[in-house]
Amino acid sequence: MRRREFVTALGGAIAWPLTVRAQQPSMPVIGFLSARSPDESSHHVRAFREGLSATGYIEGQNVAVQYRWAEGRYVRLPVLASELVAQRVSVIAATGGNVSGLAAKSATSVIPIVFIVGDDPVKLGLVPALNHPGGNVTGMSVFTTELGTKRLEVLNELVPKGAGFGLLINPNYEGAVSEARNVQTAAHAFGRPIIILNASNEHEIDAVFASLADHKVKGLMVDADALFVSRRDQLVAQAARYLIPAIYDLRDFVVAGGLMSYGASLTDAYRQVGMYTGRILKGEKPADLPVQQAVKVELVVNLKTAKALNLTFPITLFGRADEVIE
Repeated sequence: MRRREFVTALGGAIAWPLTVRAQQPSMPVIGFLSARSPDESSHHVRAFREGLSATGYIEGQNVAVQYRWAEGRYVRLPVLASELVAQRVSVIAATGGNVSGLAAKSATSVIPIVFIVGDDPVKLGLVPALNHPGGNVTGMSVFTTELGTKRLEVLNELVPKGAGFGLLINPNYEGAVSEARNVQTAAHAFGRPIIILNASNEHEIDAVFASLADHKVKGLMVDADALFVSRRDQLVAQAARYLIPAIYDLRDFVVAGGLMSYGASLTDAYRQVGMYTGRILKGEKPADLPVQQAVKVELVVNLKTAKALNLTFPITLFGRADEVIE
């Protein structure tokens, strides 16, 4: 073979795999949008990846994930959602509360969206129906806001009769007003005075706890809100500092040293969102995937924290606990 013919043949051998590689589909990219922060969400991200894995997708191997974290600053969510749309991601997993799902839906009517919300997604305007969501949106509802009165019932069993309650809400969260109204009605039925406390950043959280004695608050309910989840350690530390029995919506708070929680299992919800995301990547349409509703609700108590607060759980309450952390 002449030298020119050899070089030509060799060039063809090199070019052939490059051509084949160019014809192969690129790795799909998932946009992960959250109102929360990455550090306190690591175990939920792990559950999301487990759900993806169940459908055959492994991050870094055959799928990529672009993460966007608002870290409790809701005003950032529309910009973060628009960034993911500009990246032309294949699916957006909108997590960390109602605000993420709403921001994603406002950003695109084309890219599939899988949400986790704590309220009725029909009432929120995310989908027209649970069984037949239609459009480009589906997901998981854990109904955390609807459990607010149940959390107050639990707190009512623990805090001495006649003592006042406080409800900590984020005024920037649109669902806080209706939640406060429901909790106020429940507190009135128990014959308990209750005060609504507002905080939308870490400095206001500190100020709220410093004011509890002046308001004669002896038991605190922290509203279900992504801002408060992202400030979990601060809330738990301040409750311990001021010796305030507090109840939260997520087990995460109790694991971090909070007194007790009552709410849905977010781990299961994130796993389900991962599975739906993988199914959509395989070709299923959001319109054909019914919105799932959380069925597992858990009461978690921390005995070490109760001891530090000089509290004893009533037998009726302790017997209902799904998990006891010692």
